[in-house]
Amino acid sequence: MTVPAFGLGTFRLKDQVVIDSVTNGLEVGYRVIDTAQIYGNEAEVGKAIAASGIPRDELFITTKIWTDNFSADKLIPSLKESLAKLQTDHVDLTLIHWPSPEGKVPVAEFMTALLEAKKQGLTRQIGVSNFTVALMKEAIAVVGAENIATNQIELHPYLQNRTVAEFAQQHGIQITSYMTLAYGEVLKDPVLQKIAQTHNVSAAQVTLAWAMQLGYAVIPSSTKRENLQANLKAVDLTLSDAEMAQIAALERGHRLTSPGSLAPQWD
Repeated sequence: MTVPAFGLGTFRLKDQVVIDSVTNGLEVGYRVIDTAQIYGNEAEVGKAIAASGIPRDELFITTKIWTDNFSADKLIPSLKESLAKLQTDHVDLTLIHWPSPEGKVPVAEFMTALLEAKKQGLTRQIGVSNFTVALMKEAIAVVGAENIATNQIELHPYLQNRTVAEFAQQHGIQITSYMTLAYGEVLKDPVLQKIAQTHNVSAAQVTLAWAMQLGYAVIPSSTKRENLQANLKAVDLTLSDAEMAQIAALERGHRLTSPGSLAPQWD
C-alpha cells in the first residue's frame, strides 16, 4: 500500500490539545500523522514531532492544500509554508483537500501544480480528498492514476462509498477512510458491539479493522492516550467473512460531512 494502513488524524484538534494527542500517539507507536492547512494546527503538529526526537525517515506526514491555495501561483508557496510550520523539508503525502468551489480553479491547474511540487521534492506522493468518480477521472486525465496515491473520503459502516472506492481501487488509487467511526455513532451499533464481544475488543477496533481489511487506510483521532493505544490494536484484529458481511449490511447512505460551499455532486 502506498499510504500506510494506520495513522493519527488531527482534525478539530488545536493548540495544546493537538500537541498532546500527537505526542501521546508517537509515544504509543503511531508513525503516520495526518493534518491540513485549514486545520490551523500544522505548527503545533510540527512542534510535537520535533520534540519527539523520532527520526524523520520513520514518519509519514500528510497535509492538505486548502481551496484558497489551488491556483498555480499559490499552491507551491502555500505548501512551502506548511513545511516550515511542520519543521520539515518535505511531507510524504500532499492532498487536494476538497474540489475547487464551483470549479473556480480547474482540476488541471491544481493537479499540475501539485505534480510539480512532487517533482521539486516538496512531497513524496500526491493525492486528492473528497473527490467523486467524475473528479477522479479529471485528475487521472491530468497526472495519471499512477501519480494519485489516495483519495481520502468519508467512509464508515453507515456510508461505505462503494462507487468511489471501487473506481479508485480499479485504478490502483488507495482509499483513505476518514471519520471511520462516524463521530462515534457506530460505536453504539448492536451488530458491531456483538462482533466486538466475540473478539473481546471494542466496537472501535472492529470498525477500524473492517476498513483496513477492505484495503483502506484509516486515520482515527483521539485526545485520550488509552483510546490511541486501543485503536492501534485494530491492526492485529482479523474479522471473519461472515462478520465482514454483517458490517457491509449496515450501509445506509448516512453522510456526515457535506459542506454546502465545498461539497461536489456526490456519487
